[in-house]
Amino acid sequence: MFQSFTGSSRRPRQVNLSGQNIDPFAPSAWAPDAAGARKSVAAAQHERQQRQLERDRINATKRIQRVWRGRKVRSSLKDSRRAEWDAIVEDSMSLHGPYLAGLPDELRLLLSFCDSHKSEDIKRLRLFGDRVILVIGQGNQTRNISEIGSDRQLSKLASSILESLFKITPKFVDRYYEVIRSLVGQLSSVKLYGDLLLDALRYPLIEHIDIDNSRSMLSTAYGAFATRFLTTPYLSDYLGGLQALSAVVDIDILSESIIKAVPTLTHEAEDDLWLLAHLICLHKLKEGTAQESSYLRALSVLLSGSASEILARIDLQDDQRSESVPGDDRVFKNRQYLPDFISNELITLADKESVTGLLAKLNSNYITASATEGNGDASLLASYALILLRIFPKLSEEIRMWLYQGSVRVDETGVELPALQIFWRAMSTTRTFLAISHDQKSALSILRSGMKQRGPSGAGSDALQNHDWSIILLFLELYAFVLRFTDDEEFLSGGSPNLLEPGRPISRSRASALPLRDVGLLTMFLKNLSFVMYFNAAELFDNDQQSIQNGLQSYFVGRRPSGDSPITSRSGYLSSDSLNRVNEYQEFLGIAGMTFVYVRSMATRVMRMLYERDSRRRFLPSGHWLMTSRFDMEGFIPAVVMEEDRRRQIVEDGEETEEEEEEETLNQTYSSRQMPPIGMGRTRQHVFQENLRRQQQKVARERLLAAIGPRLEILQNMPFVIPFETRVQIFRQFVLQDQIRRRKGNVDPDQWRMSIVHHDDRERGVVREILGRHHAKIHRDRVLEDAYEQFYELGEGLKEPIQITFVDQFDTVEAGIDGGGVTKEFLTSITNEAFDGSSLFITNDQNLLYPNPIVLDQTREFLRDAGIKESSPRWKETVTEGLRHYEFLGRIIGKCLYEGILIDISFAGFFLLKWASTDGVGTSTQDSGYLTNINDLRDLDEALYQGLLQLKDYPGNVEDFSLDFTITDVISDDPPRTLTRELRPNGANIPVTNENRVLYISGVARHRLHGQSFHQTRAFLRGLGEIINPSWLSMFNQAELQTLIGGDSSEVDIDDLRRNTIYSGVYQIGDDGLEHPTIQLFWKVMKELDDSDRRKVLKYVTSTPRAPLLGFSQLNPRFSIRDAGADEQRLPSTSTCINLMKLPRYSSARTLREKLLYAVNSGAGFDLS
Repeated sequence: MFQSFTGSSRRPRQVNLSGQNIDPFAPSAWAPDAAGARKSVAAAQHERQQRQLERDRINATKRIQRVWRGRKVRSSLKDSRRAEWDAIVEDSMSLHGPYLAGLPDELRLLLSFCDSHKSEDIKRLRLFGDRVILVIGQGNQTRNISEIGSDRQLSKLASSILESLFKITPKFVDRYYEVIRSLVGQLSSVKLYGDLLLDALRYPLIEHIDIDNSRSMLSTAYGAFATRFLTTPYLSDYLGGLQALSAVVDIDILSESIIKAVPTLTHEAEDDLWLLAHLICLHKLKEGTAQESSYLRALSVLLSGSASEILARIDLQDDQRSESVPGDDRVFKNRQYLPDFISNELITLADKESVTGLLAKLNSNYITASATEGNGDASLLASYALILLRIFPKLSEEIRMWLYQGSVRVDETGVELPALQIFWRAMSTTRTFLAISHDQKSALSILRSGMKQRGPSGAGSDALQNHDWSIILLFLELYAFVLRFTDDEEFLSGGSPNLLEPGRPISRSRASALPLRDVGLLTMFLKNLSFVMYFNAAELFDNDQQSIQNGLQSYFVGRRPSGDSPITSRSGYLSSDSLNRVNEYQEFLGIAGMTFVYVRSMATRVMRMLYERDSRRRFLPSGHWLMTSRFDMEGFIPAVVMEEDRRRQIVEDGEETEEEEEEETLNQTYSSRQMPPIGMGRTRQHVFQENLRRQQQKVARERLLAAIGPRLEILQNMPFVIPFETRVQIFRQFVLQDQIRRRKGNVDPDQWRMSIVHHDDRERGVVREILGRHHAKIHRDRVLEDAYEQFYELGEGLKEPIQITFVDQFDTVEAGIDGGGVTKEFLTSITNEAFDGSSLFITNDQNLLYPNPIVLDQTREFLRDAGIKESSPRWKETVTEGLRHYEFLGRIIGKCLYEGILIDISFAGFFLLKWASTDGVGTSTQDSGYLTNINDLRDLDEALYQGLLQLKDYPGNVEDFSLDFTITDVISDDPPRTLTRELRPNGANIPVTNENRVLYISGVARHRLHGQSFHQTRAFLRGLGEIINPSWLSMFNQAELQTLIGGDSSEVDIDDLRRNTIYSGVYQIGDDGLEHPTIQLFWKVMKELDDSDRRKVLKYVTSTPRAPLLGFSQLNPRFSIRDAGADEQRLPSTSTCINLMKLPRYSSARTLREKLLYAVNSGAGFDLS
């Protein structure tokens, strides 16, 4: 209420004198209706909108009329010009025929209305061409312009035509070549008009210095020539080859024009492929006269844009060309295979001459300078080589080999260095490498700034950084290749002269080895880079971005024509670009052909290869690999356990969803690997899109896992940055959490059984069945077979406590209660029988175990001798049964790890590497993460290892040995049987030469270490993975895994053992806290023994000579001593199942020492109790 208001604010009374029932709340002059006011305002607004819409309609009508009138006028003008041109031609032909002076005017008029989409205009253009030939040929149509170029009138005509061409807007050039393209396929005789056609193609490609801006016009002409004419399919067939065309084309200008024109235009994928093939062919015909930089840049532009299309189609088999879907007659609108011309030209990029030619024109100073100054030439070479590796996966080994064998001139003196050394020089001087290798935190800032505004064109990325990464990635590709066949001696001698044999030439692998100081710098770079790419992966990517790591196509981003839907192409079929739709923004820093996943996996691979060498033969300082300063180590273990629990929940939810979705498509008979991504029927399209969606969901879940578990990502992919003792504690915590979850909090075996009996709401019969499945009656003389028969079907259920009853050959039950000790004896008995007394595992020269590689071949030979066919059920069942034994043994080893039971078994290093090769995603069950190298052969076959080294360093011609790419496996000695296998397709017809011997060595190593025992190893790891999560094993290297299995090989700590020993009987410590005199003598004797005798005592009691990883407090059951009477003539005895020593009450240290060592060395046990 305003202060100046003087009236009454009270509403006047409504007095009704009429006697009518009037609504007191009805609106009046004093109180108008609020709803009515709102309606009035809304009506006014509506009228205003209607008036505005009317004005917009009027303006739109005016615009439409104006556009239509303009189009009508232009069309009318063109029609009048057509009529004028027809009249001129008709008059000329009826009077005196065509004459030379009038042709330029006719051409100008023709160009002013010619439309390539109108058939009548095409006929007029043909007619004009015939008239030109008639005039120039002077009655002989076989003559052409070049034959009578001296004619004055001809020169005048040519000048007039050229002047007409260049006076018209540059857009005409595109149209000009489109018209020529349309004519090429319609010429009845190319030979008849070939020379005239070449002249027509050549005229716009000539620089005319008398015309202003001629250089720019020339570039525009070449751009149009490339994008409008060289995209013509089967051009070589129409022209009878491209030799004549190559004579009129400047490859340098053409390449520069492609670089400028192609990225700014939108093409069909097929057009880009033809342009690429024609460019390669023209360059070959010019015999390499072009500058490599511009040509390589043009190739890189075209290859990166067409990579996905090439990958999808280059490897299709001939029988797929005829594949069709019943009821769908549109399958062949998009060809599913590359035309022969394109395929043949692409293959020439990956031959030896082409690859080695990349390095021929360069020298080391040039490469290093280009890397430092960022001028792009060195990175151009690297980018091109990387694209070749991705596009030709079947030739990737050869491409790496040719690059590795290449050399580069150091200076003008002609001295050459291996290409690997040159690229190391270039890489080590880049700003990116120097920044990341010297500062841990700079990697995050570099990646974050580069990926903040990333896109298909790499917007937001620094060009110099892109150059750096190309060089870095090519070096890593080559270095990973070289490390596979570089033995430790060569690796450790990097940068050192050949002191042992100074007069002998240095081998290529030794010359390529880096100095150890440089290796240390490289590991710092890889460690800092990989750490950020795993730990900060969620920060570097948005949550809604997806990527599909589906084969090699995930390395590239294809360009999708405008107007296409995200999934289908213009023809309505799935295009290969749809596979990369979700990868559209996944290029690493916008560099074509490099994704974040590829860069991370490449860096991790090389880093782990170097770490394995360092763990095998130490060459880096202690603590070099640790990065504990990046974590809060006090809360590290609880944080990791929490991440693991969250990750497990997400994985379980995802697995349930996948199982439900898989049930919906069980009836689908296709395989995504067999079905091409383009040209499919609608039913297959639907299924393919459904698979694509599931893959996207899977990748999204994996990215979510990385986001919620950065510490787990580090532990699974680069665990060596965390101390070993911490990782062991984490492993035990993972096992404990799993036991708590599975056993519902009852970790103790007896408590778990009691909970099943008393607290389970299931029927009594079901309870008995559960407990019965975890109980077994085992005969002492066949522990392995009884255990297999009774426990194999348990599968993952073997994690739960088991109860063992031993019986003798008469089926008499042995006395005793399984309180955990019998279970330990059972597990150790199985491992002793399986690994010492069966043919499933064999040992190398160091008595280290690995799966018998020929056991399956022997089984198959036995079945063949028995007349059993491979297709019979018995054959399959017999082979499968053998693999089930490996799977069961994997579960037994997993059970020992799960329960913390140490076993005295040592496995070969190369076999343990396969346990740890999970890449952090649990792939060890498929044995897919293991990378073979020649050094691992030493653990398998020392003689073979030495022989391959001699072959690698042989100075003569290795063809004298008459080797080929096959290998012979010995199946049996009596009778002698062998099997010959090819190391690569058609290997029997590929001789081993000085050039390809490194591939032969790699093939032999891969077959012996991986291929020959693949099925046995896969079955074992599948069983191991059912008990121990493969990602948990990825936290350890091969030596650490052996320690996890059998205990610490360091000196036995007597003080630690004494602190964690339990006493019973007379020896039990009383209230005074003093030890029994005999116990005091025992520890005095143990202190005086050397380490070997201490280990004998430890094995005598616990069945293993090594201490647990985290000390004797982790020994299960604890080390125990109980009195065995007062008879000092008795020997000490043990019960290894419960780690118990029965020690008589000796009165002197001398007697105790003699009796103890006698018992230990004689193997006495229960029989002397």
